[in-house]
Amino acid sequence: MLELDGVRVRFEEPPHLALDGVDLAVAEHRTVCVLGPSGSGKSTLLRAVAGLQPLAAGAVRLAGRDQAGVPAHRRGVGLMFQDHQLFPQHDVGRNIAFGLRVRRVPRAQAERRVAELLDLVGLPGAERRPVASLSGGEQQRVALARSLAPGPRLLMLDEPLGALDRTLRERLVVELRQLFRRLGTTVLAVTHDQGEAFALADRVVVMRDGRIAQEGTPAEVWRRPADEFTARFLGFGNVAEAVVREGGVAETPWGRVPVPDGTPAGPCRLLVRPSGVALTGPEEGTGPRCTVRARTFRGDHVVLLLDPERGPRLEATAPLRSAPPEGATVGTAFDRDEVVALPG
Repeated sequence: MLELDGVRVRFEEPPHLALDGVDLAVAEHRTVCVLGPSGSGKSTLLRAVAGLQPLAAGAVRLAGRDQAGVPAHRRGVGLMFQDHQLFPQHDVGRNIAFGLRVRRVPRAQAERRVAELLDLVGLPGAERRPVASLSGGEQQRVALARSLAPGPRLLMLDEPLGALDRTLRERLVVELRQLFRRLGTTVLAVTHDQGEAFALADRVVVMRDGRIAQEGTPAEVWRRPADEFTARFLGFGNVAEAVVREGGVAETPWGRVPVPDGTPAGPCRLLVRPSGVALTGPEEGTGPRCTVRARTFRGDHVVLLLDPERGPRLEATAPLRSAPPEGATVGTAFDRDEVVALPG
């Protein structure tokens, strides 16, 4: 459905490449989320696909057709922004029907389409409601319905849930995924929120400085970050220099850490996910003894910040009932299945 081939976008103030040779393919009926910190180029990528940002080099193809010279309103894509950009002077129905009016769809047909979409997004009968009377979540649904009304071959979302509170965002991301699957919509979304991307996407693209740092299924990216930047961006802090030895162990500042079978020998950066740091009695672990420096409540578990007797700080997780208090001394052990060797 969508192909980017060596796409470059150059900004002059200050001079830099916002996109630097990006190659990306989005399959039909799939949802791809582009994830990255501010300034990584993810929103610029969306604007380049939409035709709102000229290319310095490369090509954007939709359904195999090069979009060079095709204006934004003729590309057949839908675009939904974080702030929704609804027309406050119009009611819900006229907002959703905007794209249909531009395409001169007959009024009766447009009204039927609006009613169908309101049912689809969970706002049946809301055609005459003023936009100002809607909650943030309801405005998000109306903006989505407006984007879907013309039947775009590609729907693009720019931080679609960023303005909503966490509880509403978590509920709507599940609803959106189910909706896109039911409709068979092809979606390209950008976000800085890892949880949102991993919950919504069939494939995740991590961007850094205008380039793609990693691409894969959510499970692949989460289980095997491509490098230290990706690992830290995903929230993993337990990274240290290491040397992998024969026999499935690595020498690290924390001592000897088991590594998965097949890990190549030699120097690397070693990631230990928090779930791979097991807590033991102070004298029982194979890893360093640690002092519990801080605890963060996360609902059904606790995240612990540990000061080891050697090596950098460690982050671990523990069940709520058995989590040790701040100031406690604990032993540690490492689970090889939660260890990843990153490039040195």
